[in-house]
Amino acid sequence: MPLATLRAALQPFRPRALTALKGLSREQLVADFGAGLTVGIVALPLAMAFAIASGVKPEAGLFTAIIAGFLISALGGSNVQIGGPAGAFIVIVYGIVDRYGLANLLIATSLAGVLLFAMGLFKLGALVRFIPVSIVIGFTNGIAVLIGLSQFKDALGLPIAKMPGDFFAQLRTLAEHAGQINPWALALTGGCLALVVVWPKSYTMPVGVRLGWHHRLRRVAAHLPGTVVALAGATLLTRGLHLPVETIGSRFGGIPQGLPGFELPALSWDSAKQLFIPTVTIALLGSIESLLCARVADNAADIPRHDPNQELMAQGVANFVSPFFGGIPATGTIARTVTNVRAGGRTPLAGIVHAATLLLIVLVAAPLAAGIPLAAMAGILLFVAWNMGEWREFARLRQFRWPYRLLLVGTFVLTVVFDLTVAVEVGLVSACAFFIVRMGSLFQVRPSTPAQAPAGVQVMELYGALFFGAVDKLEDLPARLPEGTQRVVLDLHRLVAMDTSGLEALHQLQQALQRRGITMDLARAAEAPLSLLERSGFADELGPLHLWPTLEAALAPAGR
Repeated sequence: MPLATLRAALQPFRPRALTALKGLSREQLVADFGAGLTVGIVALPLAMAFAIASGVKPEAGLFTAIIAGFLISALGGSNVQIGGPAGAFIVIVYGIVDRYGLANLLIATSLAGVLLFAMGLFKLGALVRFIPVSIVIGFTNGIAVLIGLSQFKDALGLPIAKMPGDFFAQLRTLAEHAGQINPWALALTGGCLALVVVWPKSYTMPVGVRLGWHHRLRRVAAHLPGTVVALAGATLLTRGLHLPVETIGSRFGGIPQGLPGFELPALSWDSAKQLFIPTVTIALLGSIESLLCARVADNAADIPRHDPNQELMAQGVANFVSPFFGGIPATGTIARTVTNVRAGGRTPLAGIVHAATLLLIVLVAAPLAAGIPLAAMAGILLFVAWNMGEWREFARLRQFRWPYRLLLVGTFVLTVVFDLTVAVEVGLVSACAFFIVRMGSLFQVRPSTPAQAPAGVQVMELYGALFFGAVDKLEDLPARLPEGTQRVVLDLHRLVAMDTSGLEALHQLQQALQRRGITMDLARAAEAPLSLLERSGFADELGPLHLWPTLEAALAPAGR
């Protein structure tokens, strides 16, 4: 392959930060710093909660948010996307840790990083957009259900050493321990969940009204993340009242005050083969989540549109590097990205400051996290799970045709009962099958009766795309012809596309007509079908007296 062709086929590595930070005004610099600080505080409890729910230590989530969050912002293709551990990965990571172990999770994450980088390098970012929305909604709602179910253990304070990964096994385990509910844990979970739900997310000051103390209080509260307030309140209550609930310190021994050292996981070819499915799953989900998040960010702010291929390459670098420091899979996070946009962030600087804020918190205040009750984390994750799901789509199913309903509900059920990989694979195969059937049903062969058609000549118009899913509609054409037909003219001006199966069907139709003593002509072929006819040699086989540029020429006396 020539070097110029290879360069054109590959995506150049051009982080958005190189252009977005040029000529940055002082006002935007201050706004980005403020947004980064806000997002860093918001990310603190979420990063720990996602890690704990994934079956790893809380510091793994913090290290991922710091290292991967920095790399995604510094190298990505979006101005405002915030990267880090995401709720969508909880079920996937928990299943991999449960089946393969933590060490293999780190290897699979690094291998997924390589795959993500290759996807971006070869400009495959746009392909992610071709996944049907019904499949995305189905597996997103399924993941939300699994996240919520996984939090019942800590929310109820049940003495379960380790929750199984299977959906039905989780239900059975919870049912077996239903009589061991810790009321203090349940109260903390309910209080934190209620606080996060009712806490003001934003506040618009009324115009022309004298501000009272309640207006000022709501304005201040709107600038404080409800999750942080809930965690702080639950921690103070637990310590002050010596509540008998499990905390980060009692389960994990606290959080180290600093970043871990660089450590290479033991990688072998046998491990790589064993981890093929987990690697593909992490890469697939990471690419979908990050590009969906980037599209949401584009619509939420007046910024240049993201570069999907550069974003995938940045996600690849982040997921390749962070496991060397104990990190877990990372992707774009919608909640933190939207928070960044609302706080005024408009350049990658905000994401970089968010990572630096988390690093500072770990270096200064890590010991304080030991007293955080896990029931409070469960309350926050129940809120995250509810917000993640698009539950209204179930109520809207009756507005759509049955293939959409089947894809959405089927993907949802398969995600909950089996896993995401099976759900997406079956969903994509089903979507392709439905598309083929639908496109095949749109192809039609209709008789036409132009005034200039002489006796014994039958004109048939072909509509749509003649491909492997529609060739059966040509097979019965000879039997449908009127008695005394001597010549058939196929009018192709509304045939928009044709594949090799369609070409073979035309060839077989010609042979079937010849056996009946009927000749076949083609007229008004569009550019794409005509190109295939010429490249295959079928046009030469027909000859110029059977391939006409216009219908009038085909029906003229000279064309007979």
